[in-house]
Order: sequence, then structure tokens, then C-alpha cells
Amino acid sequence: MQIILASKSPFRAMLLKNAGIAFTAQSANIDERAVEAPLYKSGATPEDVALVLAEAKALDVSERNPDALVIGSDQTLSLGDEVLHKPADMEAARRQLLRLSGRTHHLNSAIVLVKGGQTVWRHVSVARMTLRDLDPAFIGRHLARVGAVALQSVGAYQYEGEGVQLFEKVDGDYFTIVGLPLLPLLNELRREGAIDG
Repeated sequence: MQIILASKSPFRAMLLKNAGIAFTAQSANIDERAVEAPLYKSGATPEDVALVLAEAKALDVSERNPDALVIGSDQTLSLGDEVLHKPADMEAARRQLLRLSGRTHHLNSAIVLVKGGQTVWRHVSVARMTLRDLDPAFIGRHLARVGAVALQSVGAYQYEGEGVQLFEKVDGDYFTIVGLPLLPLLNELRREGAIDG
């Protein structure tokens, strides 16, 4: 069975590749902010938003590949009741890290499988991430070192890289943090007969 990852995220692709999964990757053509807007107005939780976005991506790619098993994934970052997005530029990344400094936020990682235009499985994993108290000058030096890679994630950090230095405590697995809850996904791929098991 052909497996397609409905994402161009190099981090998610790396997780699947390292797990020995044969797949291709395709970007979904959806406007994430337009999909999100009515959800927030209706009182949807950050977990719900992540699931809806993951499903929208998978359904979009499934329309073009009806015979494939499509993996859709998305991640939201919630700080209390507020959902934060990827920073637009380095100044926004600096402000984001200042807001997260010394506080606990949640990474809500959703994953959805779609086959033939029908959703066959949904899952959300949540990681609790506590940043240490960060000195503003350190944040500036950190962002100067990591560069534009900080703009590729909702938290303005890469936990799988130098971003790990920002943290005091983490409750959650590595795969959830990177944005693809791999163990539940592998179990479901085996159940679907898409991988050997």
C-alpha cells in the first residue's frame, strides 16, 4: 500500500524515514488560518484545531491520490487558552521565546489517516513543555546561532537541535514534540496492513 505524508516537514519525514517506512511526501493545498478561524470562534480546543488541520491536509492529498494511505499531521502550541503560531520573522521569534520563558506550554500533535477520501483514524498526543527562565540577551544570541530554522516551528525552537537548551522540564515523548506521534501511528499502520508487523 502506498503511504503518503501530507507534509513537506523535514522533521516529520525524518521520523518516518528513520523508522524504516517507505513513503512519499506531498504538500497539502489548504489555507490553515482560514480553516482555523471558525474553530476558535466555536470554542474548539487546541487539540481539536490540530486534528481538524491534520485531517484537512490528509483529505486534500487523498483527493489527488485515492488509492494511497495518507498521513496528515499538524501541531498547535497552546499557552493557557491561547494558541500561538509560527513566528513570521526573527523579531517575532524573539518575542515568542520571551512569552514562553519560565512558563509551561502544550504541544498538541495530531495525526490522521485517510484512505480513499475517508478518515480511518485520528489521534492527538500532548507534551507539556516548560522553558527555563531565559535571559533576553541569551535569547538574542540563541536566535543568532540557530538562524531561520527558528521560524520553522510553532515554538520558535527546535527541540531536536539547540532548542533543547531552552528547557527546564518536559513531559511527553520526543515524537510528539517533533510533531508526529510515531508509536501510535506505527501501531495503526500495522493494523491497516500498510507495514509489516
